[in-house]
Amino acid sequence: MADVILQERDDAILTLTLNLPEKRNPISDPAVIDALEQALLAADADISVRCVILTGAGSAFSAGGDLKTMLPGGGGLNDPLAAQSRRNYKTGIQRLPLLFQSLEIPVIAAVNGHAIGAGLDLATMCDIRVAAEGAKFAESFVKLGLIPGDGGAWFLPRIVGFSKASELALTGDTIDAATALAIGLVGKVVAADDLMKCSRKIAAKIAANPPHAVRMTKRLLREAQTADLKNILEMSAAMQAVAHATADNQEAVQAFLDKRKPQFTGE
Repeated sequence: MADVILQERDDAILTLTLNLPEKRNPISDPAVIDALEQALLAADADISVRCVILTGAGSAFSAGGDLKTMLPGGGGLNDPLAAQSRRNYKTGIQRLPLLFQSLEIPVIAAVNGHAIGAGLDLATMCDIRVAAEGAKFAESFVKLGLIPGDGGAWFLPRIVGFSKASELALTGDTIDAATALAIGLVGKVVAADDLMKCSRKIAAKIAANPPHAVRMTKRLLREAQTADLKNILEMSAAMQAVAHATADNQEAVQAFLDKRKPQFTGE
């Protein structure tokens, strides 16, 4: 069996590709969840990896869950016993939103095609989203008589606002890349042939910065989604003290004073 997640390392940038194109890259399969979790945890633990790009093989970023497994007894998350279905979600696909929320390494979603249902939610779990012109997006659970079971009701309103998130989730409508850009769901829309080039350019800009400062900045941004200002300021003060103690901070300041390009080592 081919690897369900492909990994490609280019210096400090790691590209992860969902690799079930014949199924449009569903992410509800345990093998996909396990492989993605392992790859992201390994990247997060490796300070030499400074940014991750997540994309999909074939025509889709991810079409969400595998519909063929959704009927009772189909071998998917839906079990004839409702209590077991609940456990399947908690021990299965719900590991992903908790994982993405805990990561310190920045993750860019390079949305190459359709991002539907859980596929859209996967994109919203990432920090930055770049879309190909032909990409399509839908929070389409309601059309299948379902609800966003993987955290979409938490992530989507924080990105596009409550009203627009409600419209997308309650209608299940599909929107194109231009609309996704207009509502702030994605940050850039580019030609399909330029998608990875653009994503790598952003990743390279991130990777060029001191890695500890980048990771602590991301952690603050994530914590600020739920913490109050007092707690964020307390955390910021502690992290700033850590940042001041790094060699990279001293190098950045000295390089600025010397009017030269800094050389960061992650120390």
